[in-house]
Amino acid sequence: MSVIFVTGVNPGSAPVEVRERLAMSSEDVVAALAEIGETDGLAETMVVSTCNRVEVWGVAETERGATAALEVLCRRRGVDPQALAGFVRTKTATEAIRHCFRVAASLDSVVVGEPQILGQVKDAFAVARRCGTVGPLLDRVVSRAFSVAKRVRTETGLGQHAVSVSFVAVELARKIFGELRTRSALLIGAGEMGELSARHLVSQGLARLYVANRTWSKAAALAEALAATPIPFERRAEALAMADIVITSTGAPDPIVTRDVVHAAMTARGHRPLFVIDIAVPRDVEPGVGELPNVFCYDVDDLRHVAEANRKEREREALKAEGLVEREVAKWAAGLQALDVVPTIVSLRRRLDAMREAEMTKALARIPDASPATREALEALSTALLNKILHPPTSKLRDSAQTGSGDRWVTAVKELFDLDDTRGADRRGGPVAAAVADQSHSEAPRAGGLRPPGFIPAPVR
Repeated sequence: MSVIFVTGVNPGSAPVEVRERLAMSSEDVVAALAEIGETDGLAETMVVSTCNRVEVWGVAETERGATAALEVLCRRRGVDPQALAGFVRTKTATEAIRHCFRVAASLDSVVVGEPQILGQVKDAFAVARRCGTVGPLLDRVVSRAFSVAKRVRTETGLGQHAVSVSFVAVELARKIFGELRTRSALLIGAGEMGELSARHLVSQGLARLYVANRTWSKAAALAEALAATPIPFERRAEALAMADIVITSTGAPDPIVTRDVVHAAMTARGHRPLFVIDIAVPRDVEPGVGELPNVFCYDVDDLRHVAEANRKEREREALKAEGLVEREVAKWAAGLQALDVVPTIVSLRRRLDAMREAEMTKALARIPDASPATREALEALSTALLNKILHPPTSKLRDSAQTGSGDRWVTAVKELFDLDDTRGADRRGGPVAAAVADQSHSEAPRAGGLRPPGFIPAPVR
């Protein structure tokens, strides 16, 4: 029977020097999906390749399916699969479902709660769908993962507390100014955290960004990368009067933003609020700047204290999110358990319906002159009796699957009604059946309804 699987490397299983060897561009992913699609034993696949993980999510028809999928990725990246021994993690069935749900909900990320991973999984899913490698089971699993991620975002505060210094800076800026689309910022220096904070500000719709650096070429290059305006380092005091947010990240040994300079800038800007983020060590901003009216000044330690407090709060929210994910996984597992009794239900209905058909044939043979109305009435009567007989064992089988005692009741029904081995009785019991595993099956046909021999109730859509 087809089974969902996840295989690959992630921060929990492999260091960056291993993960980067498997990292794939969009073009690589498309080519890999095409090759995987032609691999025996693999029914459905998608490739999730980010800066932190390279994984294949899919549906395997054989035990070697997951291994074969990973071998394709290794072959395309020129990596010896043996070199990944000890780093690859493969999960199947319920564990794979749990992994998909946790990844989409950002519970498996380096920074728990970061929002980027959901978009990356959605992009990977869209690529696989365009390549035609997504079928009913994978579609159902990933769509449910998106639903779980949405519930985590709306029902917990997991994503509401910034836990990186750069994100904290943006969060504080939004608390001070609210909407950033009418605000401008000045980045002084080209330090990594300063640049990252500026990038986050830009991503939030910042109206204008100015970049100043001692080396003009670096200022110009960074400004081009950020769609910003470069300004000479010597004119940074003038730019202070234009900016609502100032980020400093230089390597200067002494303060380059003094109290007098900020005071003059505040006078020029009519004392409108100014948010100063000093990420440099040693500090770029002179002590006392934050004492000026309407000046909000934070250094790197201030930001880290906020980030640490947020991290503790996010950990509490992560526990809520984990509980939500586990409940969703349990629902899915219950649906899969229900599938285990489907072949027995199908076989039972077929056997009893065959007996009904045989008795109907005998009865009608004794009344050859029966009118169509009489024949229809007898058909309806026998069908109604069949449904009433089937209802108790069918209900018991479905209920037992939900409580984990399905195997015992399957054995009992088989012996009671002398059923043959029902494995494979319903050839639809592969990925399609699993895709509707958590949906309710239809009730037995209503009394009076005519059903052809071997009728099987279809799942409710």
